[in-house]
Amino acid sequence: MFKDLGIKGRVLLLTLLPTSLLALVLGGYFTWMQLSGLQAQLLQRGQMITEQLAPLAAPALLRDNGALLQHIATQALEQADVRAVSFLDAERKALAHAGPSMLNPAPDGGDRLPAQRRNQDATRFLLPVFERHLSLTGKPFKQPGNRLLGWVELELTHHSTLLSGYRSLFASLLLIVTGLIVTALLAMRMSRSINDPLRRIKHGVAQLKEGQLTTRLPPLGSHELDELASGINRMAETLQNAQEELQHSIDQATEDVRQNLETIEIQNIELDFARKEALEASRIKSEFLANMSHEIRTPLNGILGFTNLLQKSELTPRQQDYLGTIEKSADSLLGIINEVLDFSKIEAGKLILESIPFNLRDLLQDTLTILAPAAHEKRLELLSLIYRDTPRTLVGDPLRLKQVLTNLVSNAIKFTREGSIVLRAMLEDESSDRAQLRISVRDTGIGLSEEDLRALFQAFSQADNSLTRQAGGTGLGLVISKRLIEQMGGEIGVDSTPGEGSEFWVSLSLPKARDDVEDLPQPPLLGCRAALLEGHELSRQALQHQLEDCGLLASSHADLDGLLEAVTAAHHSAQPIRLAVLGVTAHQLPPERLGQRVWELERLACKTVVLCPTTEQMLYQDVLPDAHSQLQAKPACTRKLQRTLSDLISPRQLRSEASQPTPSRPPRILCVDDNPANLLLVQTLLDDMGATVTTASSGHEALEKARQESFDLILMDIQMPGMDGRQSTEAIRQWERENGQPPVPIVALTAHALANEKRALLQSGLDDYLTKPIGERQLAQTVLKWTGLALRNQVPERGAEHSEAGNGLKVLDAEEGLRLAAGKADLAADMLSMLLAGLEGDRQSIRQARQSGDHNALIERVHRLHGATRYCGVPQLRAACQRSEALLKQNDPAARDALDELDAAIARLAGEAAQSLVE
Repeated sequence: MFKDLGIKGRVLLLTLLPTSLLALVLGGYFTWMQLSGLQAQLLQRGQMITEQLAPLAAPALLRDNGALLQHIATQALEQADVRAVSFLDAERKALAHAGPSMLNPAPDGGDRLPAQRRNQDATRFLLPVFERHLSLTGKPFKQPGNRLLGWVELELTHHSTLLSGYRSLFASLLLIVTGLIVTALLAMRMSRSINDPLRRIKHGVAQLKEGQLTTRLPPLGSHELDELASGINRMAETLQNAQEELQHSIDQATEDVRQNLETIEIQNIELDFARKEALEASRIKSEFLANMSHEIRTPLNGILGFTNLLQKSELTPRQQDYLGTIEKSADSLLGIINEVLDFSKIEAGKLILESIPFNLRDLLQDTLTILAPAAHEKRLELLSLIYRDTPRTLVGDPLRLKQVLTNLVSNAIKFTREGSIVLRAMLEDESSDRAQLRISVRDTGIGLSEEDLRALFQAFSQADNSLTRQAGGTGLGLVISKRLIEQMGGEIGVDSTPGEGSEFWVSLSLPKARDDVEDLPQPPLLGCRAALLEGHELSRQALQHQLEDCGLLASSHADLDGLLEAVTAAHHSAQPIRLAVLGVTAHQLPPERLGQRVWELERLACKTVVLCPTTEQMLYQDVLPDAHSQLQAKPACTRKLQRTLSDLISPRQLRSEASQPTPSRPPRILCVDDNPANLLLVQTLLDDMGATVTTASSGHEALEKARQESFDLILMDIQMPGMDGRQSTEAIRQWERENGQPPVPIVALTAHALANEKRALLQSGLDDYLTKPIGERQLAQTVLKWTGLALRNQVPERGAEHSEAGNGLKVLDAEEGLRLAAGKADLAADMLSMLLAGLEGDRQSIRQARQSGDHNALIERVHRLHGATRYCGVPQLRAACQRSEALLKQNDPAARDALDELDAAIARLAGEAAQSLVE
């Protein structure tokens, strides 16, 4: 505020402010002193009057002469400021009073002492009168003493004192105001003598600012201001000289710039030509990459395809090894090509990210499923931990995110010799429509030094560049991952300690999507009790979370004996443990022991799912009753585990039949490719799967055959001489429109990997595309998707022989019983004996439940018998139990016939067992 004031305001403020404060302080002080003096004088006069009245009233008080006291009181009112007078006897009873009623209450006056009481308007005095006051009258008294004769009361008014104070205050204020006015006039005159020269200086400086450098200031009448004016005049003269020199320099510089502009214009023309050449070179590079992609992928397609076909034929072990080496080498080459092409697309800024909904949990678990065999070969523990508050369904590019996570987990597997690899996903922050995620991959590998960390995300560099390095690769994986995450708007980093391990993390913000209803717990599992076994603590925690996400009430155990005790204890309770999930490895739990324990759990009506490393699945294949539904690989996939557990609790026999569509006829497919090897490969794959295949080696031939024949699907190669795949597709679409033919689905077979390839293919009339090299499963799914006709399944599903009950099945199968008992004849005999011992009791219980109409009890009895048959060589009884249980749970009317067949199967088994014993 003080800075905003001008010189005039500052002079007035500095002049008036101290003066006003001093005047107010002094005036207030002297006024207060005067008022205090007047008050003191008033009190002193009141005491004197009271003391004068005491001797006068003493004789009258002694004689109780009220008239004399009244006369004295009346005379006392004539004193100045006396308002009222009263005389009281020793007991303070009024004897005489003059004047109005007193304003103040009576003072205390205890112990016969003088007292007073005051307020704003008056002061009341109280004085005792003793016998000694008689001596003050001049009359002799025989025995003057200290006896109290009475009291004198006097009240003085403050009006005259206050009036005098107000007059004094008014006079002080008048003097202060007069002094301030005189001071203000003097200050204004003084400020004017300063402001006028300053105004002239301001005007002169303004003219200089506008460019009037000839302006000069006259003398201003003050030594200091004259020096200031002289300095401004010298500055103006200097500026004038500098302006003249500057103008001269500008003229010279303008001439130089004119010459330089001509030179720059020539250089711009040259740069424009160079830019066009660079763009053309970039275009040629892109086309070269596209062509190289096609040229390399095309023979790779043939190598990989025919390698798969050869592996299905009869070969010697050495030939199988050679083919496996060829396949691994081709896969490695394909991975290197993909990395180089991805890096090229990112460098060229042509990589376009998708924005589609995806399930984060499925993406993470699918990533680990793909990489699990590599981790299990090194005996590493691979698991995922997804925190409960992490949103499941997000919007982004799942393919590229999966590529990043695959690279990080793959690197962790490469550089970890023992221990575990943990993939975590947690929520850092969220809003109503977005979620900030942190996804990390932590390993217990060799770790990285500070020098390694600095070079980690550089292109074509690796943490171990020595000649003895154990891990290969191009060194582009982390660079591509970093560029992809940054393009998604996220951040990637690493924390590592040499010798202890590393943690690669990704921080990413993605939009939320609607939660998938399929992720909710299924009704058969809600509230059901389950027990889990897992030796690794962190894996046990992850598996328990997965089971709880499925709606189960899960209890965890570190050893199998503890799990069996818990299942046994809960068997006869109100809520038994109906499911057991066993995470095992061969060195912790041998297959033979596991088979026996699974049989014991089945006897307790507890269904079992076994999770084992991918490298050990064959070891446990033969010791489980139904390995197809009871055996899964580690790490467990939540969706697959939930579906399996639901089927175990509530079997759906017709599901497999409904999910495998049977074609009424083989699909008719036209394959178009200019490469004979690729054409032969696709034709062979489709022929083996039961399709009717027609081939064409060029676009013109494909167009002619599409006009002559009707096809369910056309597989079209894109890059062909003469008429390429796009031109052929456009020609076929035009012919269909002209002749009113329904459009046949056309799927591109392409080896291109540049950006916008899919969009360009779809815009040219193609319905879908397949990227070379092509696999059997991918090809079969594409045919089913666009034709609705399923290709013939060459490999029958494991356990299909158990899905039917008929006369073709054996009543007693000793070989099967021996296989289910892990090759132990005594164990197979014991299990069959236990089944036969309780067979008649189970038959009676089933009949009793049928007669009483107790549906739940009937299902329980059939289910218990079904569990017992899974560990014995009784295929006919097992099939009858399975069919009856499935139909009962579906409330199918055919369950009555199935139960009759079950009763007959029990009778046949009992009869054949008795006959075998006699023999």
